[in-house]
Amino acid sequence: MPIPDIEPYPLPTEHELPPARVGWRLEAARSALLIHDMQQYFVDFLPAGSELRDGLIRRVAELREAAAAAGVPVYFTAQPGGMTRGERGLLHDFWGPGMKHTGAHKRILPELRPEPPAVVLTKWRYSAFARSPLAELLAGQGRDQLIICGVYAHVGILMTACDAFTRDIQPFVVADAIADFSAADHAAALDYLARRCALPVMTHEVVSRLALPARQDLELLAAGRRRRPPRTPPVPLATPPTAS
Repeated sequence: MPIPDIEPYPLPTEHELPPARVGWRLEAARSALLIHDMQQYFVDFLPAGSELRDGLIRRVAELREAAAAAGVPVYFTAQPGGMTRGERGLLHDFWGPGMKHTGAHKRILPELRPEPPAVVLTKWRYSAFARSPLAELLAGQGRDQLIICGVYAHVGILMTACDAFTRDIQPFVVADAIADFSAADHAAALDYLARRCALPVMTHEVVSRLALPARQDLELLAAGRRRRPPRTPPVPLATPPTAS
């Protein structure tokens, strides 16, 4: 079964988030951003000109900018396209042959084009961790929190978050920066994530948290300047007496 035609639906608001079971606190020094499958092939199933599509792209771009400003590593996932039946495995049974090996299908949206030092990971299965070095890269950078945005909520995003959880990496799924086949699928994914393995959050919360260390540094610097006593000239050394 191919991806269905998707009807527009409103992205969730903060008041529609399911109750959180954990009190995880996002920290820029511990986190990385994963932009999940924002390739032309997948995003083109979202209705053109809809707030579902445009709002998703806008918020993902906002998250990427916030991450870059905070020095947070950014990762993209992208399917290679044109996979053989053997490479595709059981994905073929559920979704058919998938995307073609063409730029029109494979490319990450121009609005989100990866720029160094962002890393693009080849996506082989639902989870971004499957057959990829993502876990090793996160460990090497001392990151144990993963901010996840992109498509689709109840498929790859859900599985990636569960996989992160099994590796003791805290997944933060950005509820208004992901999209799905329907509002019902979107809500069901968030409900499962909140109850079992992740913390759903909003874009503005993530942006605020990632900016916090920089704001704190500036505030501490300003406070230090205010508290610093006025500089006094050094006391001259006494001139030793001359021998008589």
